[in-house]
Amino acid sequence: MSDRHAPGGGRPDPQGKEPMTGIELLAVACSLIWLVVSAGFFLIWGSGTGEEGGAFRFVMTMLAIFMPVAMIWIAVMSARTTRVMREESRRLQAAIDAIRKAYVAQAKQNDQRVSDESVTKKLDEIAAAQRKTETALATFSTVRQAPVPVRRVGAQVAAPAPAAEQAALPLGTTAEDMTPPLSTEDFIRALNFPENAQDKAGFDALRRALKDRPTAQLVQAAQDVLTLMSQDGIYMDDLRPDLARPELWRRFAAGERGRELAALGGIRDRSSLALTAARMKSDTIFRDAAHHFLRLFDRTMARFAETADDGEITELSNTRTARAFMLLGRASGIFD
Repeated sequence: MSDRHAPGGGRPDPQGKEPMTGIELLAVACSLIWLVVSAGFFLIWGSGTGEEGGAFRFVMTMLAIFMPVAMIWIAVMSARTTRVMREESRRLQAAIDAIRKAYVAQAKQNDQRVSDESVTKKLDEIAAAQRKTETALATFSTVRQAPVPVRRVGAQVAAPAPAAEQAALPLGTTAEDMTPPLSTEDFIRALNFPENAQDKAGFDALRRALKDRPTAQLVQAAQDVLTLMSQDGIYMDDLRPDLARPELWRRFAAGERGRELAALGGIRDRSSLALTAARMKSDTIFRDAAHHFLRLFDRTMARFAETADDGEITELSNTRTARAFMLLGRASGIFD
């Protein structure tokens, strides 16, 4: 079947010889017809002329016979060369396209490889940060029991408290009621969390804050959202908020909302805001944790503003917990 289609389709011969095309076959036929007609004309009808100018006549006869044939084959060779150049150009274009596709595919593989390496590195950093956070939480919630004093032989035994003092405690009194109130300094330090593993004062303040139920709830909620945001590479230490005036915080604590308090959302980092807003829309767990944290911060701020002075409010607004409130507040639109 390939031999039958070779002359018309112009396919190359398996041995490397190119077959004759239709144009070349037509040129051969025209050449033969012209040669036959010219030879018949000059040999039959042109034999009666005189012999003068025989050499010139012979030259003109040859030109008249072979010049058209040469022109025909020059045109044929030009057409053949044009066809070959077109085929070569088509093959060259196909090769260039193949090289371009291979280059694009290789570039995508390299980009994917670099992206996978960066993602893996980021996941390792997040896992390390999460382990560190879990260790800190375990340290936060650890309550050291006071050592039992050893009574020396011969020591005097302290007299028991009078029955009247013991009876002064009403029924239903819990250990939380007997715990001394949390100081403002410990409260602010606890909401900022310890700076590092050697921050003994920060851990002590956090341990005392965890004994206060409302503060412990806020600390736990803040820890949850900070851990979730660290999965996206958002850390409060990297944010530099614009601190608002204490008057605005007092108005917020009093229940005022809206654009008038937009200065409280002092976080201006666009990438952190975009990542947080996108995750609040797509991650229901993160959205629930963020709303829970915002509610607790609102209640705690309302109680804190009643007794705190302007300096303490400013100090609180610069804690990691307050920065998380600014970021989540702007992402959730409470300042719009």
